[in-house]
Amino acid sequence: METHLADFIRGTQAGREAEAILRKCVHCGFCTATCPTYQLLGDELDGPRGRIYLIKQVLEGVPPTEKTRLHLDRCLTCRACESTCPSGVHYSRLLDIGRMAVEERVPRRGVDAFLRGVLREILPRPVVFGTAMKLGQMVRLLLPGALKAKVPPLTSAGTLAPDTGTRKMLVLAGCAQPSMYPNINGAAKRVLAKLGIHLFEASEAGCCGAVKLHLNDAAGAQENARRNIDAWWPHVTAGAEAIVMTASGCGVQVKDYGHLLQDDAAYAEKAARIAELARDVSEVVAAEKTALLALLEKSAQPLRAASGLTASLLAGRHPLAFHSPCTLQHGLKLKGGVEQILAAAGFDLTPVADGHLCCGSAGTYSILQPEISLQLRNNKLAALTAGQPDGIASANIGCIAHLQAGTNLPIKHWIEWLDERLAH
Repeated sequence: METHLADFIRGTQAGREAEAILRKCVHCGFCTATCPTYQLLGDELDGPRGRIYLIKQVLEGVPPTEKTRLHLDRCLTCRACESTCPSGVHYSRLLDIGRMAVEERVPRRGVDAFLRGVLREILPRPVVFGTAMKLGQMVRLLLPGALKAKVPPLTSAGTLAPDTGTRKMLVLAGCAQPSMYPNINGAAKRVLAKLGIHLFEASEAGCCGAVKLHLNDAAGAQENARRNIDAWWPHVTAGAEAIVMTASGCGVQVKDYGHLLQDDAAYAEKAARIAELARDVSEVVAAEKTALLALLEKSAQPLRAASGLTASLLAGRHPLAFHSPCTLQHGLKLKGGVEQILAAAGFDLTPVADGHLCCGSAGTYSILQPEISLQLRNNKLAALTAGQPDGIASANIGCIAHLQAGTNLPIKHWIEWLDERLAH
């Protein structure tokens, strides 16, 4: 796509990156076929190709309007288009650049500006968010329906995993997960402890930076990244093997630290190293396949003895639907790995139509674009429950919370389902 950047961005790092991305686009439109908002709204400007044209116009000097900003706001940043694109267009980075340029020229005002400001300042602060969440959980039964749906019941992390004293890996606690679903990291620690890996948190680490980045606060996201790097670096130099993410959304962000801080002389090299060490928990478990299978075989023996059933028959007793978050399949490009682990653990995975489509959570999207988000959630739940599963598994806290608000079926992180399976 031929591009002639305007003076305000020509020659800048963002301009060079945007131009390179734009030149890869060949207008084929394959991306529209997998875009959730285009599928719902049927508007070219609410699909990747149309948004690329809008961004191109802005970067070439055409004044944007609130309508321009709205079409960009409606994008979930699910990155399904990137999985579909035959030309390798890195749409999500172009979108970050475009949104920043539009917002500088069309500032937000009123309720929109206030709400985004609140989200930027509260969500990434675990202490503040955690306190607010615990207060909400204490009075949950008295909350109105819409707010109650955003506040899960109070739970615990379960039994603490022992320090095996062998292999050690860092794990990111996250900003929302400790107060909303503490058992996710608790389950991850227990499962990996059985595989000979001790997971531990660096107390100084906090939000990965994704919230601020996607709310157009790149500087804030960079500060979050620097704080985490400073918290993790002593442990990395002491021999920690990896930095494990139990939320796929955080994994996408941390694996992009090298790009985020590429122009920071003091942090660029460290950021690149941290990005290399970042692992989704599914990658860690999959790498221990032999040990996992031995554990599963051992845990299945009492069941076989009690029932007289073979392992293959036992495997079909617990139908489960897996929702693959966009950050896992499109962002991290980890497709099929979790499904293999769950199948090996004896879960009968039910078919899910249109598994590539977003559930509508998308970070703060469910708050900022509730109407579209609810439509996507309803569609996703219909697909997930079509096979009549006993429960649903996912890999990202945002998706879990969003989907759980729309169904009574239990929805858990897949590592929690595996933890329960190994506890038998």
